[in-house]
Amino acid sequence: MSAKANILAKLRKSLEGTAPVADDYDADLVTRPWSYPAAERIPRLRQLMEAVHTETHLTTTADWPALLEKLLADKQLPSLLIAPATAHGAQLAAHFAGREGLPRLKAYDRPIEEWKAELFDDTPASLTGSLGAIAATGSLILWPTREEPRLMSLVPPVHFALLKASEVYDNFLEVQRKQQWAAGMPTNALLVSGPSKTADIEQVLAYGAHGPKDLVVLILEDA
Repeated sequence: MSAKANILAKLRKSLEGTAPVADDYDADLVTRPWSYPAAERIPRLRQLMEAVHTETHLTTTADWPALLEKLLADKQLPSLLIAPATAHGAQLAAHFAGREGLPRLKAYDRPIEEWKAELFDDTPASLTGSLGAIAATGSLILWPTREEPRLMSLVPPVHFALLKASEVYDNFLEVQRKQQWAAGMPTNALLVSGPSKTADIEQVLAYGAHGPKDLVVLILEDA
């Protein structure tokens, strides 16, 4: 028996003969103060995210590739890391296909051991999807997958994230219930409100110390 199985067995045995305590949790305590009319969710989300240096843009499912192309040019970014196996990765690749003078699209399609130096030293930006956002806290929800590993949102200095307007929720409890997190928790769910920042050194706020120094969220209004 493994150490983990042994510990779990002891915990289960310790509960033998006991009666479960009734769950008197009042969900209203954490939902009622943090619920908003549908029209206020996105404005509140943008206000809170922009207050911590996140850049947000409203766009559509059809127009976001053109907007991203413009943002890449404005920020003078020579390349962009994408996940070609995702729907948005394929959509952007199709938008760039056959055109010259555009930033190079890099595919995250191999083990990190094969290109670690390039990822850390020569990949200025990345694009990922998201699982939604929380209006109450101004947080973007990232759920890394095999196609979009955690390093895509952690390593490149600039992180572009796509967010469907229909997936902006009032509060965290609503996210967990509507997306049925209890049926299958992720190995690594992330709530991100802005670019990486720290004030560890002489209490001077610095961006990009532990991750991207710029976070740009494209909100797809007709999604």
